[in-house]
Amino acid sequence: MTFAPDSLVLNRKLPLWYQVSQSLRASILGRRPHESLRLPTESDLAEHYGVSVLTMRQALKELEEEGLISRHRRRGTFIEPTAQRGAPVRLLGSVDAIVAQQSGERTTLLGQAETGPVPGELAEFFPDTETVVSYRRLRADGGSGEPTNWAENAVRPELAARIDTADLERWPMTKVLRDVVGVRISRITDTVEARLADPETARLLRVPLLSPILHYTGVTYDEDGRVVDVARIHYRGDRFSFSVTVEAAR
Repeated sequence: MTFAPDSLVLNRKLPLWYQVSQSLRASILGRRPHESLRLPTESDLAEHYGVSVLTMRQALKELEEEGLISRHRRRGTFIEPTAQRGAPVRLLGSVDAIVAQQSGERTTLLGQAETGPVPGELAEFFPDTETVVSYRRLRADGGSGEPTNWAENAVRPELAARIDTADLERWPMTKVLRDVVGVRISRITDTVEARLADPETARLLRVPLLSPILHYTGVTYDEDGRVVDVARIHYRGDRFSFSVTVEAAR
């Protein structure tokens, strides 16, 4: 399991034990399948987070009362197998609606496109390729210039070879793949969930560490059913809301 970096707690306005418990909670709920359910010892966790053992103990007590972990004398602390995220909210709509949602903002590329192994958390989406090309972009309000979200895209290498990065400063990836590269998109699966801002997100979006953000995952499929792009977008929680209209059958 991946835990937040050492000395994560920076917000002096909130109790240390609460901030640690929320960070650890996010790690527990975001763990990968088949990871060990056993947590490090209290002292190891306290050292990792840069807090006292007493503070760590209080944070663990909070998680135990929530039913996320169980603590056993001499055996250790374990994640409850039933601990899992709530059911994700899935939104249905047209590709054009998604393009419109992502348009209208000033976009800056964060470094160059990078080719690398498929990240473990995305392996299920790319079973037939060993590498993907990653793009990172920061979006800001067109008027004030205030950061609103930052995006990570993982794209198939053969498609990335036909992408002009200059286009990604003008248009969303969905539009570039469909209208420039020529991918025949069949569907996009959207999932939106609440998370806490990690250090990188807090820095890029200029928000306090551990403040609430909306985390969007968009999986784009072509007409052959292959995943061509996985977008992960981190939205400032104080700037966005999602509204869904459900039409009653008549």
